[in-house]
Amino acid sequence: MELNLTKPIIFFDLETTGVDFQHDRIVEISYIKLNPNRSREERTILVNPERPIPAEATAIHHITDADVADKPTFKMIARELARTFTGCDIAGYNHVKFDLPLLMEEFLRAGVTDFDPMRGRLIDVQTIYHKLEQRTLSAAYRFYCGKDLEGAHRADADTFATLEVLEAQLDRYPDKLRNDMDFLADFSSYNKNADMSGRIIFNDKGEELFNFGKYKGRSVAEVFSKEPSYYDWMMKGDFPAHTKQVITRIYQRVRLGAK
Repeated sequence: MELNLTKPIIFFDLETTGVDFQHDRIVEISYIKLNPNRSREERTILVNPERPIPAEATAIHHITDADVADKPTFKMIARELARTFTGCDIAGYNHVKFDLPLLMEEFLRAGVTDFDPMRGRLIDVQTIYHKLEQRTLSAAYRFYCGKDLEGAHRADADTFATLEVLEAQLDRYPDKLRNDMDFLADFSSYNKNADMSGRIIFNDKGEELFNFGKYKGRSVAEVFSKEPSYYDWMMKGDFPAHTKQVITRIYQRVRLGAK
């Protein structure tokens, strides 16, 4: 079943130097951009992470230091990527928990501060799969598409597989899924995140709440208004750059409201 689109949607996948989205770097990004008129753009880019790729990472995606030695750094492609992603819904396989937070860290390190993926709908094919079947991407591809995933753990193969799995999920569960990006974004999330790491979430009223620590479940604005030192502590702490960007917006809103 082809996706019912009202705006462009990008499926993407990253290969990286490791699994810590705050500190690791991208070595490959692949995306498929689908438009409502059925046109599509596909691209795979090797990226120089400006650091050695650990052997354990290379063992998974088979990308070596030599492969990326003469490739652009992320900073060199950041603006172009941001333009490509802006205005799109964003889909992937476990991208909400890893790929998208890491991508945001890379954007912010590169000085691209005006791109906000939270303006679009985020559709996580893994979450749909786990809610309905509980498997990995390779197993999902075999289960839904009846094919073995050749070239797993390379960004282009994983990106194509994720798109095919979502289309097959829509065919398989017509009574449970709707071919509608609002529905899929809602179905493929457990919380409505305000930041990419899920440290801050929205409640049903659209208010930002802490999703960690001693103030979990409390209004961020309320905590900042009563204890501004907590904002200072977070800004000095080892939190993702996008989390700091989000809490800064909330803190500034609180300060303006107090004047």
